[in-house]
Amino acid sequence: MADGAGGERRVSPRGRADADVAPAVLLVDKPGGMTSHDVVARARRVLSVRRVGHAGTLDPMATGLLTLGVGAATRLLGYLAGHDKTYEATIRLGLSTVTDDREGDVLATASAAHLDEAAIRAALAAQTGPLLQVPSSVSAVKVAGRRSYDRVRAGEEVELAPRAVTVHRLDVHRIARPAPDLVDVDVTVLCTAGTYIRAIARDTGAALGVGGHLTALRRTTSGPFRVTDAGPVEDVAAALAAGGGPGVLGLTEVATAVFPRRDLTAPETTALGYGQRIPATGADGPTAAVAPDGRLVALVEDAGSSARVAVGFPAPVAPSGA
Repeated sequence: MADGAGGERRVSPRGRADADVAPAVLLVDKPGGMTSHDVVARARRVLSVRRVGHAGTLDPMATGLLTLGVGAATRLLGYLAGHDKTYEATIRLGLSTVTDDREGDVLATASAAHLDEAAIRAALAAQTGPLLQVPSSVSAVKVAGRRSYDRVRAGEEVELAPRAVTVHRLDVHRIARPAPDLVDVDVTVLCTAGTYIRAIARDTGAALGVGGHLTALRRTTSGPFRVTDAGPVEDVAAALAAGGGPGVLGLTEVATAVFPRRDLTAPETTALGYGQRIPATGADGPTAAVAPDGRLVALVEDAGSSARVAVGFPAPVAPSGA
């Protein structure tokens, strides 16, 4: 998803040049039953552009916030994916599945009728803080270049290495019994990127000796962005094509929401445009460098007494015939 040269105009099969669509981040409320790639494909069709990507994959079962990058905004996606996220989920105790969610075949059942609220809350509390979490074998984690779920579907046995994640907070909202042998628990989880909520359900059920899986999952925040500001992919993409609207964020708005802002002088703007260095920012990590006219010029990082371009955003090229 990397950019081409600064002045390149890529033309889609339907004839629109990618440069004719303003670079932007789209906040999409993904429905259930769609993959993240499906959402990207729909945005491409609406906008008639190729360069669209997403940050932070959501499983088909999951709903909620998915951030898309269009055009040069794809350069920001790697930074956006690494932020903390919030999920609302329902964990079902008393039944385990091959996928650790409701879409997989049942592996085992065990009555959860004897579990009391204190035991359930204690098991979930143990799933907070720093964790070494083993992803589901049907996750998108790559094993020797192939997705784990592809290997499982091909009949292979896959064992994934534990990953270090942190669950900052896990709030229990409701404990219900939809059937005598089952318990449903509604929770909100604030966690680092890469945390598998399915694994929390699986590991909680295992700790209680009854098995567990996820029956519902919705992402409500990712970094500074919220699902309440998102919309259906067709609506948000159409808003961008029309010049902006709800769920459409420009490069400067996104970058300054995530990174410290540095307002450039005119000479600094010119220097960065040529890939030259400017005086150090004094910040730890990337800084959003903004031109006097409000355009995002680059993400810059300090290197000693100066700051260098980490990711550049060339000035837009005027449309043909302008």
